[in-house]
Amino acid sequence: MAEPTTPISDPYAYLNIVKNPDGSITRDLTNFPCATATPDPSPENPAVSKDLPVNHSKSTWLRLYLPSSAVTDSISSQKLPIVVYYHGGGFILCSVDMQPFHDFCSEMARDLNAIVVSPSYRLAPEHRLPAAYGDGVEALEWIKTSDDEWIKSHADFSNVFLMGTSAGGNLAYNVGLRSADSVSELSPLQIRGLILHHPFFGGEERSGSEIRLVNDQVCPPIVTDVMWDLSLPVGADRDHEYSNPTVGDGSDDLEKIGGLRWKVMMIGGEDDPMIDRQIDVAKLMKKKGVEVVEQYTDGDAHGAEIRDPCKRKTLFVSIKNFISSLL
Repeated sequence: MAEPTTPISDPYAYLNIVKNPDGSITRDLTNFPCATATPDPSPENPAVSKDLPVNHSKSTWLRLYLPSSAVTDSISSQKLPIVVYYHGGGFILCSVDMQPFHDFCSEMARDLNAIVVSPSYRLAPEHRLPAAYGDGVEALEWIKTSDDEWIKSHADFSNVFLMGTSAGGNLAYNVGLRSADSVSELSPLQIRGLILHHPFFGGEERSGSEIRLVNDQVCPPIVTDVMWDLSLPVGADRDHEYSNPTVGDGSDDLEKIGGLRWKVMMIGGEDDPMIDRQIDVAKLMKKKGVEVVEQYTDGDAHGAEIRDPCKRKTLFVSIKNFISSLL
């Protein structure tokens, strides 16, 4: 019989952060090894990658991934779909170049045969929401106007997908809402769908899954409460539209997403305390006329495929089928 797990009692210690008197936080990144970009094709690298600046004044940048096969096959002129991938970290932690996110994006570029663009965004509490959403939209502007050779030679601007894990999934959702309201400004980029991988949503009243999984060892409510407290606008509670999209019957921009025929893939794990919220957001989107494909996996905790490389192949097959259905 498995030993009972000890509930997480100090979320700040669990997250390795210290809150400073000025409202900022000090992050201990010892447990977050980073990976350098891999610009040269080699058998060890599923994809080539490179780092490019987005906005110098905000210190934002992105990592661009291209399947190694696209580099080594000089004859092929095939244009590849673009997956814009926003990393997770509760809006307060992590970065594009963290080893698990780098490996995830490299393998995804190879398995989907797609260009993956992974933009950085400013973190809270130093830059509270909606700062990250603005950075997410700005990354789309960068792609649209880029003169990068990989983008010019290989990117199919008519097939763009917004994707993210955890806070990145929330970011992809909110960038999607903003983009639906300004489609003409993004031209020639054409968003075809959103891929929300274990998206980070919250609310004041505990959901059934948050109660059931109150002592979850990966992302329990006591930890996500702190993340929302540090990332939402000052004075806002967890029923703010950024954290709880179902409040007030949701955003009117969801109907625009439905009208644009964008399709949404909602991916979750049954052992994630946020699973009920993800199901509720999917239900809201369908009510607003958005076509939603839902995939919830038994036994998967929050962000399972980021932490366990063995789970990625199955995920990428599902995502590839989703993308193929829209091409």
